Amino acid sequence: MKAIFICTSLLLGLASLAGCQREDLDEPLKLSGKVFIFNYRLAQATYVVTLNRNGPLPEPSFVETTFENPAGGAPLVTRNKIFAFWEKVSLESPPVHCIVKGRPYAISIRILDGSDNALQTIETTLTSNLDQTIMPGKPLVVGPIYTPNPEVYGADGKLDYAKADTCPAS
Repeated sequence: MKAIFICTSLLLGLASLAGCQREDLDEPLKLSGKVFIFNYRLAQATYVVTLNRNGPLPEPSFVETTFENPAGGAPLVTRNKIFAFWEKVSLESPPVHCIVKGRPYAISIRILDGSDNALQTIETTLTSNLDQTIMPGKPLVVGPIYTPNPEVYGADGKLDYAKADTCPAS
């Protein structure tokens, strides 16, 4: 009798674990990373968010991402196709300006099927540990082979990292 009780308890425990795993598959993608990338060579910063595949997605599927605009104004929206063979999905914003250290910026991610029906929504924020002030005012290089920018590296050897104060006061 005691052995039957132990076996029954064990089977019920395993069944409940399997149930937990099934609930996790309701979310086809999981947030795995988020960061601001500051590219000082190009004098640009972007949001980068990564998602890991957690379950199946219909073909075709899309991801629509809304990034808060650190400079104010309308949010920045991107839309990308998710390919069936992708195990990771990387989302990058257009270049942003006026990032303030320690301030959280909103990110909204919608996973959509081919008819634009929402399959999943992820809401998160991203807080930078750096400030936009670390960036030069102009790209340090231009062109595909990183030619020194003549606006920064003058013919007389003088460097001009001038920064225009175009960000609203925070």
